[in-house]
Amino acid sequence: MLINEVLKEFIFDCEIRKISPRTLKSYRNNNQRFFNYVEKEFNITELEEFSHLHIKQYFRFLIDKGLTETYANGILKCMRAFFVYCINEEYVIKNPCLKVSWQRQPKTLISTFTDLEVINMVNAFNYLTYLNARNKTITAFLVDTGARNAETCGILNNNIKDNYVLIQGKGNKERQVGLSPELKKIMMKYNRIKDFYFKDKNVKYDNYFLSNTGLPLTIETIERVVKIAGNIAGVRKEIRCSPHTIRHYFAQKQLRNKLDIYSLSRLLGHENVMITKIYLQSIKDEEIVAMSIKTSPLTSLRGGK
Repeated sequence: MLINEVLKEFIFDCEIRKISPRTLKSYRNNNQRFFNYVEKEFNITELEEFSHLHIKQYFRFLIDKGLTETYANGILKCMRAFFVYCINEEYVIKNPCLKVSWQRQPKTLISTFTDLEVINMVNAFNYLTYLNARNKTITAFLVDTGARNAETCGILNNNIKDNYVLIQGKGNKERQVGLSPELKKIMMKYNRIKDFYFKDKNVKYDNYFLSNTGLPLTIETIERVVKIAGNIAGVRKEIRCSPHTIRHYFAQKQLRNKLDIYSLSRLLGHENVMITKIYLQSIKDEEIVAMSIKTSPLTSLRGGK
């Protein structure tokens, strides 16, 4: 069976399952590059001819080119998804990726915003116009929920509940994230301004955040909003002003506020807690010590002598 034909079928299946456009692009491009490599190096075009050795050889090729272990693991994840599909369709008996170990990734220290930078980013916008109010609410929403960029674009009006928001995450998995009183206050002001701005306009979309013409926002728009907020706030040049950096801030702030890592993992919509643990690496040892003193069992019991 021709590899490229199966890849097209796999991508079509992903579209039916409503896999996000970004994930779909990764599945298509990363698998296609691998197939191009094995065709060129080994003259392999049939699915049945693959083995785990070809995948290992490809990884050696990538690492020799200077690509990171993190990048290689991202490709392996895409390849695993493809071969899981092939097994489910009974095109192959075994998944060759299972004999390929994940690359050992160096510990990464995630740098993010300071508290003052975040305050200044939220305050970079006012309520004088619809776009200003929207941008302020977007920034505050990202900070207080840790939502991904694409998830924020997809928030609908009926996803907003009294004290929480329903977020449609990766793989169409839905999760609840709380709305703090501070965020709700900002959202209430935005709602009034939004209703007044669109009252005489024919709005066809039910998205909570809309463009000035009533269209759903793109991920590029939200990237731009965060970048503008960062510029106005005077964020340090070494910090990348992006929605994902705000997500890093949310995670680290929640850990410093003593939220347990399992609850945080659920709030972030992570597949497993191992992904969430990366954020722990970026908290300094002295901060962990200080946090542990505040949560001391004897202190909480108030009975130790």
